[in-house]
Amino acid sequence: MTNAELEGTALSVYTFIARADGPVGTREITRGAKLSSPSVTHYHLQKLENLDLIEKNSNGDYIPKKRATIDGHVWVGKNLMPQLMLYSFFFIGAFAAEVSTILLSLIVKSLVVETSFWFLTGITLVSMLLFIKEGTRLQRKLKPKYTDKK
Repeated sequence: MTNAELEGTALSVYTFIARADGPVGTREITRGAKLSSPSVTHYHLQKLENLDLIEKNSNGDYIPKKRATIDGHVWVGKNLMPQLMLYSFFFIGAFAAEVSTILLSLIVKSLVVETSFWFLTGITLVSMLLFIKEGTRLQRKLKPKYTDKK
C-alpha cells in the first residue's frame, strides 16, 4: 500500500471505521464520513478492502483489518494524529518551563534571566506555534470535507 492510495475521502472513511466502537454499515459510514451517497461510500469501501485494510463481517458491516501506516501520522488509541502535534506538545512543555523560570525570576531576586534566555523563550514560542499550526492543518485533512446542506 502506498500513501497515495490512502488519502482524501478514502482516508476519512478508513479513520471513521477505525474509530468506531464496533462494526459499521455503509449508511452509517456515509453519514459519519459525510459522504454524498452510499455509492461513493461503496467505492471507497471497495478500495479499502482491496488494500486489505478493512473487511466485511457476516452481517455486511465493516471492521478494520489492520492499521495503516500513514506518513507523518501516528495512532494514539483509535485516533490518527499528525506527528507534528506530538512535537508541539514537547515545545508546549518547554515553553511552560521557560515561562515558569521567568516568573520565578520575578519572585526570587537572586535569580537573573539573561538576554539569551529571553531569546531562547522566543524561539521556543515560535516553534511551538508553527508545530501547532502545521499539525492542525494536517489534522483537518483527516476530517470529512462533504457537508450536507440542511
